[in-house]
Amino acid sequence: MRSPLISLLLIVSLGGCTNGAPPAGATSAAAATATIDVSLTSAPSAATAYGSGGGFAPLVTTVALGSTVRFLNVDSFAHTASSVGGTTFPAASPLTGTAQNLSGGTLSGGWTSGTLAAGTASQALLADKPGTYLYGCFFHYGAPMRGAIVVQ
Repeated sequence: MRSPLISLLLIVSLGGCTNGAPPAGATSAAAATATIDVSLTSAPSAATAYGSGGGFAPLVTTVALGSTVRFLNVDSFAHTASSVGGTTFPAASPLTGTAQNLSGGTLSGGWTSGTLAAGTASQALLADKPGTYLYGCFFHYGAPMRGAIVVQ
């Protein structure tokens, strides 16, 4: 007959072998979501490493790989948050009318929030690859309503 201590040790040691159980010592944390406020009236223009930006707060957002980002229009009129390729903001808007239609789910895949009415939020965008992702507003790109997301 086994001693109660040996039975207890056997149960405790097999508990970590359960399918789907995290390894011993592991912690479970949900991926973080960064929210970027969209407001041409309350987010002033400023210089960034990528050129002049503004209208988004924070202007440059740094997130961890695997996090998500969403945009919240806190302004009283419509905006978009739409990806812009390259390493610096183009002088003239590269955005076309398609920026008004929601698309994409990953930062690396190209995306747009579509037209965000006052008080609405965008889809969650997965920070799926390290890098810098530039974006701007279709309606106010020249204001300059532009920002950047850095994924580390």
